[in-house]
Amino acid sequence: MTEIIRRARKGSTALVVLAAASFVLAIVSAAGLLFDDRVLLGQPIWLKPFKFGISFAVYALTLAWLMSHLTRGHRTARVSAWAVSLASVIELAIITAQVIRGRASHFNTSTELDEMLWTAMGMTIVVLWVATAVIAALLWKAGLPDRATQWAVRLGLVIALAGLTEGFLMTSTTDSQEDSESGYDGAHSVGVADGGKGMPLTGWSMEGGDLRIGHFVGMHALQALLLFSLFVKQVRMVFVFAAAYTGLFALVTWQALRGQPLLAPDATTLIALAGLIAFAITGAVFATRRR
Repeated sequence: MTEIIRRARKGSTALVVLAAASFVLAIVSAAGLLFDDRVLLGQPIWLKPFKFGISFAVYALTLAWLMSHLTRGHRTARVSAWAVSLASVIELAIITAQVIRGRASHFNTSTELDEMLWTAMGMTIVVLWVATAVIAALLWKAGLPDRATQWAVRLGLVIALAGLTEGFLMTSTTDSQEDSESGYDGAHSVGVADGGKGMPLTGWSMEGGDLRIGHFVGMHALQALLLFSLFVKQVRMVFVFAAAYTGLFALVTWQALRGQPLLAPDATTLIALAGLIAFAITGAVFATRRR
């Protein structure tokens, strides 16, 4: 871990600071989960900053480590890293401030202040996406240790950008919100209102579809593919894993859009999952065969 952090600092000090701040937020939020019994929309109020803190810490540290392998575009990468860091800090600060106020941060338009903060969060997501896309383009030809890792990074970043894009699906006004003055504009859940029974730790809906699942799977594709490439140094296997991972991302997103809970798949979803598993096994067999 010391070597990873040292290498990450070489890539971007701003992103390393963001990772450290996010980790501190996760610790503070964990304490909040233990000592603050407030509940918001059916979940412990400190659960959201806890999850975001861990997610941003992993995201920022991974991106900084990758940037240390850049062979060109260092100035552009540094500017983009600062943009990612500032946008992320603003988003985390708003989420934390709203928790302290006892208010929802996402989709909340109940008051002028709430709506202003939610609009600011929407702007930070756009900045985050664009800056990540710029860094991804620069990393396409980075000097990574081997071809398997290089392709894991390339494909992982593409899927991660798709995962970030899914976040915009949540900002659409639901049918029930159009006909009421709920004070919310957008939702995580599909087919049910936000705030119902959720899974432990993640809070993902157990009553309807939840777009956060695909958002999470997609966003962390980079980490998943990097870990895979550390153990499997074969380019063809990386492609198979990336294709299967993309299929999983598409499957859980499709399941959520149909208003179906993750742990209550219907026959159609199970058939699609079986097909995905069969594809992954077949692909792995062909990928490992000698020419």
